[in-house]
Amino acid sequence: MRTQLTEQQRIEQLRKLLEKYAIEYYDNDAPSVSDQEYDRLMQELIALEEKHPELDDPNSPSRRIIGQVMEGFEKVVHAQRMLSLGNVFNKEEIEEFVNRVAKEAKDPEFVVECKYDGLAMSLEYENGRFVRAVTRGDGVTGEDVSNNVRTIASIPMYIDTRERVEVRGEVYMPKKSFENLNTLQATLHLPLFANPRNAAAGSIRNLDSTVCLHRKLDAYWYYFQNARDFGLRTQEAALDAMKDMGFRVNPIRKVCKTADEIYDFIEEIGRQRGELPYEIDGMVIKLNDLEDQQRMGITAKAPRYATAYKFPAEEVQTRLLDIFVSVGRTGRITPNAVLEPVRVAGTLVSKATLHNEDMIKSKDLRINDIVVIRKAGEIIPEVVKSVPERRDDTQIPYQYPTDCPVCGSKLVRLEGEAEHFCINPDCPARIVESMIHFASRDAMDIDSLGDKKIEQLHEWHFLNSIEDIYRLHRRREELLEKKGYSQKGVDKLLEHIEASKKRPLANLLFGLGIRLVGKKGAAILAEHFGSMDAIRAASEDELAAVKFIGGVTAQSIRAYFSEQENVELIEFLKREGVNMTQERVEKKESVFTGKTVVLTGRLKMARNEAKKILESLGANVAGSVSKKTDYVIYGEDAGSKLAKAQALGVPQMSEEQFEQEVDNAKA
Repeated sequence: MRTQLTEQQRIEQLRKLLEKYAIEYYDNDAPSVSDQEYDRLMQELIALEEKHPELDDPNSPSRRIIGQVMEGFEKVVHAQRMLSLGNVFNKEEIEEFVNRVAKEAKDPEFVVECKYDGLAMSLEYENGRFVRAVTRGDGVTGEDVSNNVRTIASIPMYIDTRERVEVRGEVYMPKKSFENLNTLQATLHLPLFANPRNAAAGSIRNLDSTVCLHRKLDAYWYYFQNARDFGLRTQEAALDAMKDMGFRVNPIRKVCKTADEIYDFIEEIGRQRGELPYEIDGMVIKLNDLEDQQRMGITAKAPRYATAYKFPAEEVQTRLLDIFVSVGRTGRITPNAVLEPVRVAGTLVSKATLHNEDMIKSKDLRINDIVVIRKAGEIIPEVVKSVPERRDDTQIPYQYPTDCPVCGSKLVRLEGEAEHFCINPDCPARIVESMIHFASRDAMDIDSLGDKKIEQLHEWHFLNSIEDIYRLHRRREELLEKKGYSQKGVDKLLEHIEASKKRPLANLLFGLGIRLVGKKGAAILAEHFGSMDAIRAASEDELAAVKFIGGVTAQSIRAYFSEQENVELIEFLKREGVNMTQERVEKKESVFTGKTVVLTGRLKMARNEAKKILESLGANVAGSVSKKTDYVIYGEDAGSKLAKAQALGVPQMSEEQFEQEVDNAKA
């Protein structure tokens, strides 16, 4: 005769059953009960928990379907640092890694696993119960995101062991979830997410766990942090043990003994990469023996017993549907490709810049061509080439426009230049783009005055020039009559415009859009001359003598200030109280003084902050690595720039070493 369960025992039984069924469904794709049966048991559990609030358990399967809004994330120090990995990019570098390990480990074996494009995470369990989930953060301290992680159905809340367990892995957004999310974003007229990784990270770090719940995240676990406490001796055994405990472990892996075996397996998975239901950007190679791992140890940033192979830029084919040109603030005409949407390196790509007429001709691009697309640096979509053998007589050679598509003025191609320009100063496109640039974050940083608002206010004839931005307060009452413009919103906009008057001279110079004067050049000029009047009074030779400015930029600056309308603009801004000076920052002597430095990888500090510090120490911060580079400072997931620095013999410096040099300079 079956013993009658108490309601408390039934609650515990239902929790374990539903946990088991969830793992069968989400991890093994082999459910042993129907959806209807699962739902019936869930409803029974919810009813019993409502009846017995004293038995509340945050890990209950019922809590996975209930959102919660948090005030913030608690900081947590990892028991053991969560390290990033070094990178290899080709077979030769794999061989170097294998040979290096073989010098310290006898007859080494390696486990080759997928490298996910997601968010690194640590899970902790005590007495068989989930305790918390912590992000990697800076490797030492992460954030407790347990409430959000509880919404991920494949993650067990209960495991069959009383010992403490910590596993680490990656939370990611499956491709299907990402497509569904962006479809919803488009329907709601909200910005689309760039890629699944950003979407996953944003979901996990959202204070409302309902957001995470509805975005259908998943996870794979690949590191059993305290595996040796369980008598496990290899990475392969640790992966099997995690799977037995109920953690989702990827079956795509292989134990290899040689560099050839490793490379062949990587190539095999690389060919399947596009068919996987999740994004991977490489493969991880780990020494299999855990004792040997312990003996080899770690560097300041990465384990010496493991490395990551990064896949080369993914190239895919799609159709070139059309080419259209856009007009920038300087009047430059930029041709753009309209593509049949295709996923490249985790992002759906439907447009790509074609730069200029010469590029279109050199690549022989024709409307309706099949073309090869890739992500430059895994970020910017670019058209690599056409595929002539796929032509079928429907292709149309592209005729570059002779007139501006916005104002109809004749386009001009200056001698020695690759680009065409609309030189009509009254071209509406140029006017709008110049105001957008002026108000942008790196220029006058006028919050509340974004691209769409400027376009709208221009359509209503409120903004027809940069000067009109500082006249907008005179039209406050008219603005309040417009739909969507509340008193609070209008006053906030006007406050931000007023606050922009206090920005440094460098911001104003950049905002003016002087041809060839970028953000860095504007900062150099402001620092060197100290005031707008001094820059206006400087001769071409004096401007050209400034380090990093040069003759061509000096000509452009003098040409700008020779135009009467530009002089009148600056005088107007001066009367309106816009700051025209810049305090000179005393530069400290350091190892960076007079050196060219490149930043790469994910840094713990903001990239702009690191750049400002370097410039205050006398460095020139460049965007690319060359033989003239003096230092490369790298953070997590540093890629091709670090590899190029290693190949060229350019000195490299970790972020920790950089911070130490900064401290030395301060001292």
